[in-house]
Amino acid sequence: MKSTGVRLAALLACLCACGAYAADSATVPLSEEIAAQEAIYKSTGADVPAGYVIDRSLTSYTQALAEGFDRALGMLRPGDRWLDIGAGRGQAILDYYTPRFDMLHFEGREERGSKAQAVAMSIEDRRTPEWHAKAATLPPDKIRYLANRRLREYSLEELGKFKLISDVIGGFSYTTTLSLFVERVLNLLEVNGSFFTVLADVRSEASANEPFYAGSPFLTAIAGADGSEVKICAWLKSISCVQVTCEFKGNWRPPIESFHVRKTCNEVSVPTLAPTHFTAGTPPERGFKLAK
Repeated sequence: MKSTGVRLAALLACLCACGAYAADSATVPLSEEIAAQEAIYKSTGADVPAGYVIDRSLTSYTQALAEGFDRALGMLRPGDRWLDIGAGRGQAILDYYTPRFDMLHFEGREERGSKAQAVAMSIEDRRTPEWHAKAATLPPDKIRYLANRRLREYSLEELGKFKLISDVIGGFSYTTTLSLFVERVLNLLEVNGSFFTVLADVRSEASANEPFYAGSPFLTAIAGADGSEVKICAWLKSISCVQVTCEFKGNWRPPIESFHVRKTCNEVSVPTLAPTHFTAGTPPERGFKLAK
């Protein structure tokens, strides 16, 4: 397991006062890996692993995501909606509702007005007093915080449609059902809406990189039905009704690849992936295989 350098044994030692977990990940039952991952999600205070970041700022989003995210956010209008998956404390949304954001995004300032509605989604409730204080100054439901359920557990009727969806090391990096996750995201997007996301330590579109962790595979990898390697970027581009750009950032440690997926029509079809490997981490190590 990778956790920006932290192994599973270290994580479990951090999460509970039990003995070291020294089993090889290849022999660890999947149920134990899932349990270890759930423990990470539920960790609080000093027990939160170093690699599990819950307070990313909007500036860090702009740096990690593909070119175009910052402008797409700045051009949202009061009638638009933004969903942030894996929002943690919701800091990025709080940063959006500040005078500083308007000062740094002069283009479209008048049209932006009172800004879009923003919805934070987290697998655990990480809200702070700052979130509640900001919500109290805004119209009802201007900002919403959804917690304790995964994306697939919400209906379209509950969530509605969005002009912009972001995910910075959130569900896209953690889910065990990657194709279902992407299908759900695209169903929530309006036509011509955009999904911006990122993965750490994956084979880039140009194949110019090797796994960051010596002796280990990429953190997220896809195999074709014949066992050949399928790049994440190529898989995303095989989805119908989308336009995809992929941006590799090799100066990050580990390197990241950022993805901008724009929905062009409603007849979306996502090639099905079956999970083949999972090792708990922040984010976890995952393997998938194309169903056909």
